[in-house]
Amino acid sequence: MSDIETPDSVKKTVRNSYGKIARDVLVHSQKASCCGEPAKASTSQALYSAQELAALPDSVTAASLGCGNPTAMADLKPGEVVLDLGSGGGIDCFLAAEKVGPTGRVIGLDMTPEMIALANANAAKMGAANVSFRLGEMEAMPVDSGTVDVIISNCVINLSPDKDRVFAEAFRVLKPGGRMTVSDIVTRGPLPTAIRESANAWVDCVAGALEEKLYLEKIRQAGFENVEVISRNVVAAQSASDQADISTEEKERLLQDAQVREFLRSGILSIKVRAVKPGTVMGNR
Repeated sequence: MSDIETPDSVKKTVRNSYGKIARDVLVHSQKASCCGEPAKASTSQALYSAQELAALPDSVTAASLGCGNPTAMADLKPGEVVLDLGSGGGIDCFLAAEKVGPTGRVIGLDMTPEMIALANANAAKMGAANVSFRLGEMEAMPVDSGTVDVIISNCVINLSPDKDRVFAEAFRVLKPGGRMTVSDIVTRGPLPTAIRESANAWVDCVAGALEEKLYLEKIRQAGFENVEVISRNVVAAQSASDQADISTEEKERLLQDAQVREFLRSGILSIKVRAVKPGTVMGNR
């Protein structure tokens, strides 16, 4: 079994990778992709509107590592409390903060100390008084039960080795009637064995991804209702592999597998999902 297949090593790999990205952004404002490699400047532009990006400094957009724009579909309202799982440099937190206004607040949760440092620096730079960041893990959220109106997350839950626990924790911290709106990576069909057993950087984005049907079922099993896929798009994984820090020989070996080639062509999906915690909304507090 490769190192990446153990829960502890998954977290170590992700923490090290994202810690390096945060340090690079703090020093060089280097753009990065969800796989931890430099990305094209158009990455943020493809996910967010020009109006959303206009007010954000480079140190925020350079650390945009997601696969969607969860704030655009979360229907955030003034005064709501928002929790962003895997908040990174804070882009979705700052966009959410604009929507909930000064009477609302946004909590960013991330397990990487360097990302928390970057996000706090960004918040100070922007004067974002209604945003705070907490160091912690999605599987054990440092958030009181029943205190959050909306949970958002952007291409992060797929990295967790215990998604059942993530969704259970999300259910716990939401108020009755609260909602969860996430963008994430799933697969169409099972992950090919050759990819699942690879610890190389170019598969890190999908090594922990679940089949879409199983992903949605885990959300329902946590207690959520009205689980809905808002959109579904094929991810161009092959182009991502071209940027990965692995040898040409390793790439060629993996791509000799017809199942791997087909999977990379159409088997990786970016989905946007919405779900609701049962109960009556009691209003903001």
